[in-house]
Amino acid sequence: PMIKLLQGKFRLQWTADDTFINNTIMWGDYLRPGADQRVYEEVKDMGKVAKLLEDYCDEYNLTHSTPMNLVFFKDAIEHVSRIARILRQPRGNAMLVGVGGSGKQSLTRLAASLSEMESCEVAVVKGYGVDLFREDERKFMLKAGGGEGKPTTFLFTDSQIIDETFLEDINNILNAGEVPNLFPSDEVDRIVNDLRPIAKEKGRSEGRDPVYQFFVERVRENLHIVLCMSPVGDALRIRMRMFPSLVNCCTIDWFHPWPEDALKSVATRFLANLQVDEPIKHGLIDMCKTVHMSVIETSHVFLERLRRHVYVTP
Repeated sequence: PMIKLLQGKFRLQWTADDTFINNTIMWGDYLRPGADQRVYEEVKDMGKVAKLLEDYCDEYNLTHSTPMNLVFFKDAIEHVSRIARILRQPRGNAMLVGVGGSGKQSLTRLAASLSEMESCEVAVVKGYGVDLFREDERKFMLKAGGGEGKPTTFLFTDSQIIDETFLEDINNILNAGEVPNLFPSDEVDRIVNDLRPIAKEKGRSEGRDPVYQFFVERVRENLHIVLCMSPVGDALRIRMRMFPSLVNCCTIDWFHPWPEDALKSVATRFLANLQVDEPIKHGLIDMCKTVHMSVIETSHVFLERLRRHVYVTP
């Protein structure tokens, strides 16, 4: 109906594919590296953006101990743009939903890097529990809301949820910007003393409670929480019901199965240095794509016959 309206009212000979599939609408503020003022503008050349993101990825690898080897096909570029757009918004938080191995964490790290933000994660080791998690919470909240007030991304995955108390705390931060009784009294005094001059500059009251509330506001403005969740099983559904801020205060980005062009791009990248004849190399690339797609199709048949899900990750 919409296509018919366009053709009838505006005399535009558009098809459904041209309007909704081939014509990708994408915007971002990362197209001018090193610019003093970031400009939010339309992405018009996907090839140019892919090359630009490769440069950002190389820059990330130079400054981090764990390098990332990413292939920027169309879906990956779109997800990076979405995450970067969420992070540039005040109080912008995201929930990325997709099976493991679909690129949620890697693309978030890259989006935080190109947005010039500090990136924080928790390292789950033996004996890691609520006390250590709250110590990590204090660190990244102080980084975002303290005297420096750095824009900070906190990346948290469902595999790190050892105790549901972790999600309760994140729910509180998303909803109110603080966790009750997280900071002891002496640390609250230190936060208030550090922020009092900044609060005075902003024309705020210099009392203890108003300055601490100013700290909470800075946390909500500068701290961006990105949750990477898997839709497998009932855990996500139950957690969304228990902690409504995971939905109400987050922008949800679904990571769907990779399309054929993405699988071909990845196979082309990883087989690029293989010393074989070109026809054989192209055949191997097509085989990698075909094997993956055939397993996905077989998993659908398996679901229909035995009512059991099998998730195929790239």
